Amino acid sequence: MAKKKDTQTHGPDANGNQISLVQPVANCDQLHNRDIENKIFRVRGVEVIVDKDLAELFGVETKRLNEQIKRNLKRFPKSFRFQLTEEEATEVIASCDRLSSLKHSSNPPYAFTEQGVAMLSTVLHSPEAIDISIRIIEAFVAMRHFLLSNAQVFQRLDRIEYKQIETDHLIEELFRKIDERSITPKQGIFFDGQIFDAYEFICGLIKSAKTRIVLIDNYVDDTVLTMLDKREGGVSTTIYTQKISPQFQLDIAKHNAQYPVIDVKEFTKSHDRFLIMDNQVYLIGASLKDLGKKWFAVSLMSETDPEILLSRL
Repeated sequence: MAKKKDTQTHGPDANGNQISLVQPVANCDQLHNRDIENKIFRVRGVEVIVDKDLAELFGVETKRLNEQIKRNLKRFPKSFRFQLTEEEATEVIASCDRLSSLKHSSNPPYAFTEQGVAMLSTVLHSPEAIDISIRIIEAFVAMRHFLLSNAQVFQRLDRIEYKQIETDHLIEELFRKIDERSITPKQGIFFDGQIFDAYEFICGLIKSAKTRIVLIDNYVDDTVLTMLDKREGGVSTTIYTQKISPQFQLDIAKHNAQYPVIDVKEFTKSHDRFLIMDNQVYLIGASLKDLGKKWFAVSLMSETDPEILLSRL
């Protein structure tokens, strides 16, 4: 059956003036409540239907529908009809493909509540308008009954969604910490030839420091300065070594002139090598400049208070 064209008649507006009225010509016998229910959204805590869908149900253009309402604005308070915000419009349009044409509209659509739909039948003077309004209101009632009947189900779904969001946040935090290398390796054994593996392991420790690094190593050179430069910004760094040669003193001066300062001091009372990071102490079996040349181990001394070592320096 071909769709009928809009027909016009005359009638009074809110002020009693005779004006041209748009008569709806949609065949309400062809409308199913399920089709109408699919056009109902929940916005600002109430069920609404947007003007584009409403105009389609009444068989008129959206522009002409809103023009008719503007002539009778006193009958449509905000509790009957309100304009969506840009954010609300974006959300509604994103949830329904049939409204995609509104995406490029400069004006957000209007939303009609159940009362607003009922009032439309008094503005669009025709038997068809009354029949269609009744069908739409019945759909609103069915939708409200469905929501009330399944309130507990929706509450459970909300709780599940909330827990899922919490879980997602925990997983994101875990991955973030992994990316930041905040999960610090504890120990390792390295054999001769594992130069890069040992280097990467120690660099991982250095990158994990948050506030301070203290290295006690009798044999250091400029390569150790380069390794320590991999630390995060703002991490104070001090090296205690057996002897600072003139060449190494020059290396330190040139390094500190360009990069964050590394303080180097002489200390001759330590046989082993220690790497203190924040509040953790690592015992290292080789000088950092000789990593991977011979077998050595790195062990976390979990029961050792770093302040005990530092107080004796």
